[in-house]
Amino acid sequence: MTSAKPSTPPSSSNYPYDAIPSSPQPPQPPQIFILLPFSSTSGHRTCRRYISSAITVLLLAAAIYFLWPSDPYIKVVNLRLDRLKVHAAPVSLDIELGVRIKVRNPDVYSLDYKSLNVSVEYRGEQLGFVTSDDGSVKAFGTSYVDATLVLNGVEVISESIHLIEDLIKGSIPFTTTSEIRGGLGILLFNLPIEAKLSCEVVVNAHNSTIERQDCYPALMLVLFVISDAPAKTIVAAKNQAML
Repeated sequence: MTSAKPSTPPSSSNYPYDAIPSSPQPPQPPQIFILLPFSSTSGHRTCRRYISSAITVLLLAAAIYFLWPSDPYIKVVNLRLDRLKVHAAPVSLDIELGVRIKVRNPDVYSLDYKSLNVSVEYRGEQLGFVTSDDGSVKAFGTSYVDATLVLNGVEVISESIHLIEDLIKGSIPFTTTSEIRGGLGILLFNLPIEAKLSCEVVVNAHNSTIERQDCYPALMLVLFVISDAPAKTIVAAKNQAML
């Protein structure tokens, strides 16, 4: 008897086949990247702190600007010559001069002035002066002060030759100086205030009228003085150039 041979599995090469095609992959959507700036909480805090400091400094500067005291403004609104007489022996003058001065207070504080002094000079030589009474000007207010200067028999010895020449020309130049003194009371401080105004006046010697007048302010010094204290502290010097 013959033994049976074991059966062998059929070879795959004997049965060719085609691979099942796979389904195509769907297209991938494009990827979008967004770049965001780097933010830091500490940086925002620093920026806000700088802005707050700048606003505080600006507000403080504005407050100092509006609250800082200034000298009062004075202006001669009327200057009249009521009488002028020249005496030959000795050479002297009789003068009666009236002046009306406008005082304006630019501060937020009321101004109490002690006196208004008006003096008259001829070619640098003072002939005389008059002092008016005290008064007050409210904050941002305006007041008018009247003063009359009467001089009788004022001798002009050193300038007698110039006076004769001016009489021949028909015009006599004078210089009037108006000075107001007062103070501002600010808390514990007493701030002295002064203002001075000089005017060049040309008077007609024939009809005793004013032909021309030119006024200009003078330099004034502002001092801070602590009440009931012996020492004085200079804080600032201001030049008020407004007429």
